Amino acid sequence: MTGRIILILGGARSGKSRHAEALVEQSPGPLAYVATAQAFDAEMTTRIDIHRARRDVRWQTHDCPFDVAALLADLPSAQPVLVDCLTLWLTNHMLADHDLAREEAALLAALRPRAADLVLVANEVGFGIVPDNALARRFRDCAGRLNQAVAARADRVILVVAGLPLTVKDVA
Repeated sequence: MTGRIILILGGARSGKSRHAEALVEQSPGPLAYVATAQAFDAEMTTRIDIHRARRDVRWQTHDCPFDVAALLADLPSAQPVLVDCLTLWLTNHMLADHDLAREEAALLAALRPRAADLVLVANEVGFGIVPDNALARRFRDCAGRLNQAVAARADRVILVVAGLPLTVKDVA
């Protein structure tokens, strides 16, 4: 049996990363953590440190702000993988003025069956008001389209609200 592709969505501080970690930790190690965050300031450094501190020795962290597709291809198929998070990955590419269509296509092509689960975390940004500037609206639209594309390929989609996981899609 092949692993599942699982998308975990939620708002800021919803508990989505903790839920994703708990899902992956049900598998034997080693476990791969693909971290897309970049620490541009002290506050983000602290956030990253908190995330790292709650992971035990089974986790192998791969800092990968850009080429997640290549990393997924390089990781052993039998190793459970958590990518946290696609929203930061998208932000990194937008700020670097990369070709978003090309980057998204490469990522989606890398989402193929593996022997172990692939869990991806992303922010659900569509519940808020319409942003007041063009860049924020572009980001919201790109994030929404990316989430839809990943969800279409996922075997399971879970929305985390106030720490509570709600299954939105589950293909048996």
